[in-house]
Amino acid sequence: MKLFTITEANEILPGVSADLTTIQKLYAKLELYRDSARAAAGKSEAGGGMRGGSNYVKALYEIGKMTTALNDLGVQLKDYSKGLIDFPCMREGRVVLLCWQLGEGEKIKWWHELETGFGGRQLL
Repeated sequence: MKLFTITEANEILPGVSADLTTIQKLYAKLELYRDSARAAAGKSEAGGGMRGGSNYVKALYEIGKMTTALNDLGVQLKDYSKGLIDFPCMREGRVVLLCWQLGEGEKIKWWHELETGFGGRQLL
């Protein structure tokens, strides 16, 4: 597990924020194809197929690629719909999570214990 300092997390936040916005847009695109994808899955034994299938698969691929890239950075994606992420950090001799979500500004202001989650957030 990568541990971030507050400075390190804030330095990569602009790029991560942009990625989160893109991931949200891709999920919205998937939603447009949801009914067609379910119907195609139900007919998969008969050959399947769907209109916009290549766009659906491309969006799935891009989401996978982007979430893998975030994970490889050490960023924990908690909720794509809110753009909620955590950065593991050492604080007072224990690992905690720096917590940020889209719309909270350009700097991380919150942290929480591993066990408490979003509901246990505290100001830095």
